[in-house]
Amino acid sequence: MKNEQIQKVLLLGSGALKIGEAGEFDYSGSQALKALKEEGIRTVLINPNIATVQTSKEVADEIYFLPVTPYFVERVIEKERPDGILLAFGGQTALNCGVSLYRSGVFERYGVQVLGTPVQAIMDTEDRELFVHRLDEIGVKTIRSEAVETLEDARRAARELGYPVIIRAAYALGGLGSGFCDNETELDALAEKAFSFSPQVLVEKSLKGWKEIEYEVVRDCFDNCITVCNMENFDPLGIHTGESIVVAPSQTLTNNEYHKLRELAIRIIRHIGIVGECNVQYALDPESEDYRVIEVNARLSRSSALASKATGYPLAFVAAKLALGYGLFDLKNAVTKTTPAFFEPALDYVVCKIPRWDLGKFQGVDRMLGSSMKSVGEVMAIGRTFEEAIQKGLRMIGQGMHGFVENKELVIADVDKALREPTDKRIFIISKAMRAGYTVDQLHELTRIDKWFLQKLQNIMDTSIELHDCVWSSSSFGSLLRKAKRQGFSDFQIARAIGLDTVMSGENAAQKIRELRKRVGILPVVKQIDTLAAEYPAQTNYLYLTYNGTESDVDYLGDKKSVVVLGSGAYRIGSSVEFDWCGVQALNTIRKEGWRSVMINYNPETVSTDYDICDRLYFDELTFERVLDILELENPYGVIVSTGGQIPNNLALRLDAQGVSILGTSAESIDRAEDRDKFSAMLDTIGVDQPEWRALTSLEDIQAFVQEVGFPVLVRPSYVLSGAAMNVCSNNEELERFLALAANVSKQHPVVVSRFIEHAKEVEMDAVAREGEIIAYAISEHIEYAGVHSGDATIQFPPQKLYVETMRRIKRISRRIAKELNISGPFNIQFLARDNDIKVIECNLRASRSFPFVSKVLKLNLIELATRVVLGMEVQKPDKSLFDLDYVGIKASQFSFNRLQNADPVLGVDMASTGEVGCLGQDTSCALLKAMLSVGYRIPQKGILLSTGAPKQKVDMLEAARMLQQQGFTLYATGGTSAFLEENGVKSVRVYWPSEEGTPQALDLLHRKEIDMVVNIPKNLSSSELDNGYKIRRSSIDLNIPLITNARLASAFIGAFCSMKVEDLAIQSWNEYQ
Repeated sequence: MKNEQIQKVLLLGSGALKIGEAGEFDYSGSQALKALKEEGIRTVLINPNIATVQTSKEVADEIYFLPVTPYFVERVIEKERPDGILLAFGGQTALNCGVSLYRSGVFERYGVQVLGTPVQAIMDTEDRELFVHRLDEIGVKTIRSEAVETLEDARRAARELGYPVIIRAAYALGGLGSGFCDNETELDALAEKAFSFSPQVLVEKSLKGWKEIEYEVVRDCFDNCITVCNMENFDPLGIHTGESIVVAPSQTLTNNEYHKLRELAIRIIRHIGIVGECNVQYALDPESEDYRVIEVNARLSRSSALASKATGYPLAFVAAKLALGYGLFDLKNAVTKTTPAFFEPALDYVVCKIPRWDLGKFQGVDRMLGSSMKSVGEVMAIGRTFEEAIQKGLRMIGQGMHGFVENKELVIADVDKALREPTDKRIFIISKAMRAGYTVDQLHELTRIDKWFLQKLQNIMDTSIELHDCVWSSSSFGSLLRKAKRQGFSDFQIARAIGLDTVMSGENAAQKIRELRKRVGILPVVKQIDTLAAEYPAQTNYLYLTYNGTESDVDYLGDKKSVVVLGSGAYRIGSSVEFDWCGVQALNTIRKEGWRSVMINYNPETVSTDYDICDRLYFDELTFERVLDILELENPYGVIVSTGGQIPNNLALRLDAQGVSILGTSAESIDRAEDRDKFSAMLDTIGVDQPEWRALTSLEDIQAFVQEVGFPVLVRPSYVLSGAAMNVCSNNEELERFLALAANVSKQHPVVVSRFIEHAKEVEMDAVAREGEIIAYAISEHIEYAGVHSGDATIQFPPQKLYVETMRRIKRISRRIAKELNISGPFNIQFLARDNDIKVIECNLRASRSFPFVSKVLKLNLIELATRVVLGMEVQKPDKSLFDLDYVGIKASQFSFNRLQNADPVLGVDMASTGEVGCLGQDTSCALLKAMLSVGYRIPQKGILLSTGAPKQKVDMLEAARMLQQQGFTLYATGGTSAFLEENGVKSVRVYWPSEEGTPQALDLLHRKEIDMVVNIPKNLSSSELDNGYKIRRSSIDLNIPLITNARLASAFIGAFCSMKVEDLAIQSWNEYQ
């Protein structure tokens, strides 16, 4: 039964979203907090990620926006005195922090009980030697490996095990610092990197080519166990499971294999003593039934979020209840509401998880997939057949693909090599190979992917070939059309296969197929996710659409009482958890106001795809075709497109043309703001200034324009999210290189070239308007000058360094724009300000990335306000004094360059950050220091390397360098910087670039760990300048040394840690900032 002594519980979040640790922990943490609240327990949350749903007012009682590190967690424990702590819901960050506090005796000192899995069990699964020893006790096989602590031992271990081996850092997440080595040279390079992330490194025998299988298992403290879901990787072992396509339930196991691995999983978690949820990963030899256990995660992981969404069994919620001492037999199954949770789900559908990569955003990045994770998000597709699910999923990733077939032809020099060495495009290379006549057997030899999967893909290809050869006016076309729809073909794919898109536009061709199939009665049906495969009645409205069925599971009332919110799709660079927060706030408000709330989204990591957050959840595509299918069935009062980022925004015009009621700002206004020509003409009409620009179609026109305004210029195509193919060019060579890229992005849209204003401040306005009148607003300023993408910039709110006159002008301009576009709902405008001269860069008529940040700092939920406006409710204008705050919020960006081998970690106008944090403080320094520590910076103790770019930046950094010298740091500086510092009376040690002769060499100092922070500011973005600094920047990332590449941010951070100590930072909860 429940432990009644637990009255107050502390939960550790996972901090900023990063590669390997993303939105799934917002989902699991929110679930746990919901479970505790239900039990009447007071909850305290530490999580600096201000964009998440779990850091919202109604979710936890006390929220601390502080780094999840042992020092800060101990200070919160000392202040709050919780009875218990949960470590399993914040990813590896929370787990490592908890283990460290346990070892140093903090929990014991303050009498805090670790709820759920005991810390000893966590250590048994995390420490490789303990883990192998524990599994040996019950005769379970593990991969032969050795844990080492020096490079010499690593070499010896590899020789004994025999190459190829895999190297991995212990206690790391998503395979950080890991990789395969075929010989000693490769081992040396990898081991050094791994040791910089962890004191213990594992060398293990590689089983590349075996199947990878995973089981999610739940156990309570009475030793009851169930397996909730098993999954298998489409790719064989050798690719990190976060990088692989995953299929649930497993499709290729024999009954024997399935039960053998299930029984092992239960034996393992009983022996280790897990309480709650964990996952067991296996390698399985496809030739025999031989297996090895790869690892056990004694916490909720990415796969537990996936398993929860795939089965409708809320693992995190159940795990939190079990941690309080309940048994499985005490809890109800959340889907049927009548059966106990002590029941294993059975699925009558197939689920495919596909990762989303954004490797194109990074210069020089290595595209090979391996044991270290690089994907930034994922999608989950549900279908009745594998073919249907995989095709849906490939469209969902949002990378311009229409499914497995009918895509743009990939240009690949060596197809065999591309099949053998997996990259983020491998599945499309399989498609290309099949089209070229490769057989399933040949493909299996090259890829080691199970023949069952390849055969299913071959079925899709066969149908595609039939469509290419058919006469679409013939009588037999109807049955072929039905077959194609059952295999997950979209209307557009069918139109392209039969050549319709050559005689009309792609949109019209797809529309024609839609009309044709509706005429012959080929329509999708709506199915419920039914955890127990219809053995018991399902009570949830957790739905998906399929063509493999005859009748729908839902009765539609058609009473126009529902409001549909379009979600934000896969997390990617530029669109992440902040839009999930916006979507959830909209759903909450819709419900509160008495409407039925409906969500369409397909991202398993999110809270918005939790089936009890809304009245109906469609876990399905956000393509025009699918959204229209759902709207025709739902017949809602209206659709909200303004809270899901760019994907819903791009659908507005087409939905409007079909007579769909778009709530809030009209589709025509959205188009006027998105289309740069129309927007710019509008600004001219209302007399608002903007940087000079022109939309141009030929190189000659572009050169002529550049001669007129001079370098630098900003080059970008129309209709983009987060600066795809947008770049600042400072000379002709760069301009020509980028134009080649921009032309590929958009054929029918010309390129926009605008003058880039240097040393200007970037200011943002996030606001809500009603029929053109602004009701509430938040103005925030970037610490960096313009030229760093607003998603990567460090933002302060309220602004600390803006002239009052600048603020006044910004409000005046925003009012004009809101009135002209007749905005109703959320919007965001970005400005450039230099002296009091203000120019508008762009305007988004939707919620922006900073909405959760400003809403939480202001303590005014802007999305709730906006949702009430679009629903036509009465809203009060907030009181003026509300905008007058006595504290500061700082939003800092989280970068994941340590995962992206070879990428150049330099910031530009293209967005590179994967997540963010937001911290509060009495002044800028205090908030900035908390924020920088939250995204993984450490305060240096010894030496700092400075190479500070152009003369302007050298001057910007001078004051900071003086402070460092006064604090007694050793300063190392490259040639020009060293001379400049000497002239100004600051002592430094001259170091040499990799391209120069002389000692000490900068790289040697980094490798010897004599430097613990690097400030490297490129003069400009030309290739020669980037090459020289590249080695230093890349090495600092690979050796886990904090790196800053922006002079203003570096000065602010140095100013903060020189003027105050970490001990001076106030430990205050969100409620205490008044």
